[in-house]
Amino acid sequence: MSTYTDTDDDSAAPSKLFGRRRPVHEILGGGKVADILLWRDSKMSGALLLGMTTLWFLFEVVEYKFVTLICHLSITSMLIFFIWCTGAEIFKWNPPRLPEVILKDSAFKEVASTFHRRINQFLSKIFDIAYGKDLPLFFLAIVSLYLLSVIGSYVSFLNLVYFGFVALETLPFLYVKYEEEVDHLAGKAIYHTKKSYRNFDAKFLNKIPRGPVKDKKLR
Repeated sequence: MSTYTDTDDDSAAPSKLFGRRRPVHEILGGGKVADILLWRDSKMSGALLLGMTTLWFLFEVVEYKFVTLICHLSITSMLIFFIWCTGAEIFKWNPPRLPEVILKDSAFKEVASTFHRRINQFLSKIFDIAYGKDLPLFFLAIVSLYLLSVIGSYVSFLNLVYFGFVALETLPFLYVKYEEEVDHLAGKAIYHTKKSYRNFDAKFLNKIPRGPVKDKKLR
C-alpha cells in the first residue's frame, strides 16, 4: 500500500513545465522552424500567420472551393507576370525572377525533417503513456483525447487546423515570455493533481482485493 502524508509541500513540484531540461528553442528543433514559432524571425512569423488567416477566411468564411481558388490564383499570377515581362521589354525594367527561397530544397527538407522528428517523438510519447508507467499521465491523456474528439465533432477540420496553427505560433512565444509565472502555476497544479491521485489511490485503489502473486521460478 502506498504511503502518503500531507507534509509534502509545493517544493515537490517540478521547476520546469513537464520537467523539461532543455530550452524551448531546442525542443522545437533549434532551426528556422523554432525561430518562426518563437517569433525570432518576426517577418516570416507574421507572414505565415497572415497567410494562414487569409486562407482560413477564404475557405471558411467566403466558402471558396480549393480548385477554384488555385485556378484564380494561377490566372492572376500569370497575368501579373505577363504584364511585368511585357513592361520590362518596353520600359527597360528588370524582368521578374522567382525568389530563391522558393527553389531551395534545404528549406523544405528542414521543415519536413522537423515535423518528422516531432511526429516520431509524439508517437513514442503515446506508446510510453500507453504502457501505464505513469497512471495520472495516462488518465490525463485519455481525457484530453476524448475532449479533442468531442471538439472535433463540433468544429470543422479547417477550423481545427487553423486554431492549432495559431496556438502553435502563440503559445510557445507566450510561454517563453512568461516562463517563470507559467512554470510556477503549472508546478502547483501538477503537485495538487498528484496529491489528489495519491489520496484516491490510498483510499480506493489499494483497497481493491487482488489475488496472490506467484513468483515465477527461473529455469
